[in-house]
Amino acid sequence: MLQFIIDNLNQTLLLGKMIGERVQAGDIICLTGDLGTGKTHLTKGIAEGLGIHDQITSPTFTIVNEYNSGRLKLNHFDVYRVNDEEEVLNIGFDEYIFSDAVSVIEWANYIDSLIPEESMHIYITKLMEKGENFRKIAIDYADKRYDYIKEIEL
Repeated sequence: MLQFIIDNLNQTLLLGKMIGERVQAGDIICLTGDLGTGKTHLTKGIAEGLGIHDQITSPTFTIVNEYNSGRLKLNHFDVYRVNDEEEVLNIGFDEYIFSDAVSVIEWANYIDSLIPEESMHIYITKLMEKGENFRKIAIDYADKRYDYIKEIEL
């Protein structure tokens, strides 16, 4: 597991951008962390790394936002308000994540059983003992397709 300790919003965006510059078609990135840890900001950075300059907002009420203006399409999910996994399946979840787009799923832990094994998982934790802005970002994956993450240094 790769870990980063960050202490400001710009580092979160930079890490996301570095991931976005390296992602490949079909990558699935699962984000887990409490409210306010930076999941959407990390997604904004990923979008920037993909060359997407649209305003990135969390699709809390629509479940998914699609962005087509970058080198790869981005499907940005937020399943925080999903009542059950069937609701996610009904929007065509499988078609989204098993496509050539990059899929980023905020609150992925809410739909664990729907997440394929060949996903990257990013866990964001506040480190309040170090200060209000400190975060630990831990990245884990089983599929070698994500080995590009090892190239990233902040």
